Amino acid sequence: MDKIAFDHTDEGSSLNCNEDKTENGSDSACPSSVRGKPKSGRIWKSQKLRFASIKKSVQCKKSSQQQAFREEIKHIKELSRSIKETRRRENDIKRLRREENKRRRIENERKSEIVQVIKNPAKLKRMRKKQLRMIERRDISKLNVV
Repeated sequence: MDKIAFDHTDEGSSLNCNEDKTENGSDSACPSSVRGKPKSGRIWKSQKLRFASIKKSVQCKKSSQQQAFREEIKHIKELSRSIKETRRRENDIKRLRREENKRRRIENERKSEIVQVIKNPAKLKRMRKKQLRMIERRDISKLNVV
């Protein structure tokens, strides 16, 4: 039967495996960490590592390849920046055009309105609700109405 002994040293608790030879003479491998049976019962699943603990391989590129790679990245970034700038410019132009059209449309509507100045306020009392809804206030100093 395999025995696992814990050695408490000044480095912290490290795991030492004392392997005893069994009757058939087979050695057992030392586990990397002691894990109990998982709650889910899926003992065949391996323990996952965090992304920060995974070692990434260092790319062995020559300096000329790295320089070309950097230049390519700069070119791509500049291209994307120019595309974004042109889109922003086009959107600004469209927005200004919409605002101008809206302003012109309102101005033309005001010009084509038939204006009737109500001088007698008692008329307002006699009007029905539907007629009152049609009434709007305007500044007649801007309009050339006599």
